Amino acid sequence: MLINFCYNVAIFKKMIDNGADILNIQDGIKEVKKELTSDEQMLAQAFKLEKFYKKHKLKLFSVVALGVLFFGGKAVMGMIEEHRLDVANQAYLSLAQNPNNQEALSTLKEKNPALFELFSYQQAIEHNDTKVLSQLSQSSNPLVADISGYHLAVIKGEEADSTLYNEMALVYDANLQIRQGKMIEAADTLAQIAEESPVYQIAQIIKHYTIKGH
Repeated sequence: MLINFCYNVAIFKKMIDNGADILNIQDGIKEVKKELTSDEQMLAQAFKLEKFYKKHKLKLFSVVALGVLFFGGKAVMGMIEEHRLDVANQAYLSLAQNPNNQEALSTLKEKNPALFELFSYQQAIEHNDTKVLSQLSQSSNPLVADISGYHLAVIKGEEADSTLYNEMALVYDANLQIRQGKMIEAADTLAQIAEESPVYQIAQIIKHYTIKGH
């Protein structure tokens, strides 16, 4: 912009030297003023920007640094998490081939405790391991605690309570009550099963052939 201003001044001077028309001279003056105003505005903005930068330089550097740390940290954490899950999956596959692989068990327990509990539950069911099921029934994982508690009750021949297996638990409890001669209790238990339930027909058969026939 400053170059344009100097150029216009030179042109203006040349016009005067050559005796140019007054209207052309006035137009030249206007053009020079316009360029000068534009340059002044540009310089003012540059000074404001420099002043702002000096005043907030540390804050700007801090924001940039935090941004780099945040996004860089997320990328690193993502890579760590992906590696952890990959190691856990490899350990689980090893246990599928050999459930007694202690190294794989330790790795799975460390890298993915939830998957380790599900594997332990699977093994406990297969071997009727009431000790492990009892431990798992106290798990902080609601799913593991629920299904482990249900199967523990079934193995021990006790009344079961389950959110996931609710209707199956009702059928099981009713059969247990029938074996104990508690027909009224068994009927009340089966009555809790809704008609929309997949086990409703089973409940009706039990009531018809066992409770009513008693």
